[in-house]
Amino acid sequence: MKHTHTITTLCYLEQNGEYLMLHRNRKKQDVNEGKWIGLGGHLEPGESPEDCVLREVSEECGLTLTSWRLRGIVSFLPEGSDGEYMFLYTADGFEGQLSGCTEGELAWVKKERVYELPLWQGDQLFLDLLRTREEFFSLKLMYQGDALTGAALDGRELELFELVDENGLPTGRIKERGLVHREGDLHRTAHVWLARWSGLTRWSGLTRRSGDACGWEVLLQKRSAGKDSFPGCWDISSAGHVTAGQDCAESAVRELKEELGVEICRGELCEVGVHLSCAESEFHGSPFRNHELARIYVLIRDLEPSSLTLQASEVECVRWQPLDECLARVREGDRSFCIWEEELAMLKKALDARAVPEAGSEAT
Repeated sequence: MKHTHTITTLCYLEQNGEYLMLHRNRKKQDVNEGKWIGLGGHLEPGESPEDCVLREVSEECGLTLTSWRLRGIVSFLPEGSDGEYMFLYTADGFEGQLSGCTEGELAWVKKERVYELPLWQGDQLFLDLLRTREEFFSLKLMYQGDALTGAALDGRELELFELVDENGLPTGRIKERGLVHREGDLHRTAHVWLARWSGLTRWSGLTRRSGDACGWEVLLQKRSAGKDSFPGCWDISSAGHVTAGQDCAESAVRELKEELGVEICRGELCEVGVHLSCAESEFHGSPFRNHELARIYVLIRDLEPSSLTLQASEVECVRWQPLDECLARVREGDRSFCIWEEELAMLKKALDARAVPEAGSEAT
């Protein structure tokens, strides 16, 4: 099968902390209609990428580049059509007089305000890379219609988050996971607590001893030693980020299956509430700023740890522990736990409000 890939260039002119942006609102049948982008276009026969970017900038804004740099190659792979390879430049030297553009409105925009404009979701990613990375990069962007469905940087698949405001409403801003945690952007997570009503066994340190009290137990997972944050700590039964394009319940169901091998329908989850948290730490020599809005769920299920299929890269082991004792140890500041006290208290309140089962019966 023959494939015809388009080759284009795109350039961001920069001065005084601003980019020269083009609002594409004058060209008919424009795939970029309504979007703000840099300056560029298709290679013509006999042109190199440098020839193309110099010509396109001159045609679109009247300026002549005197200093420019190739920063990366972006591969666009839209579903159901041939792809596009784009040579991405920045330029900090130019001469001439800025003129009007037949394809849209030109404007100098502060770099930190660019994300407030209507942008392609993939453009947000390579603008982040232009801001945070000096070395040359290769970025692959996969689209279904206007929606970004996947991305890879230098051959490594990226985990993409959609940032939210403090009310949990999506902002439309798409960002890569590592950058989100480095800069402390607010994002969504889904937390699932597995709980059971049981004749409890008491804990003394890490040693179990028998007891005849009844109450709620929660399943804790021990994070693997290779995790990028809180390695080796006791954590929520199952938790994960809400990736771009998913909702919280969908992410909760996915994480349960991936981390513990537990398959459920979203309707089996009982929502407990929402917890907003912000914390700063350092792991593996890098800053970790976690600002998340967690939607909390509980799943009443009495499962033996040996019956679970643990995701080795995420989970070292699991154990059941009385909820009251877990809450007490977190309140005491036990650093072997990485759980918020407020979340455990919220969970306890929700579970204590449930009907207490008769001896030997399953909680409802």
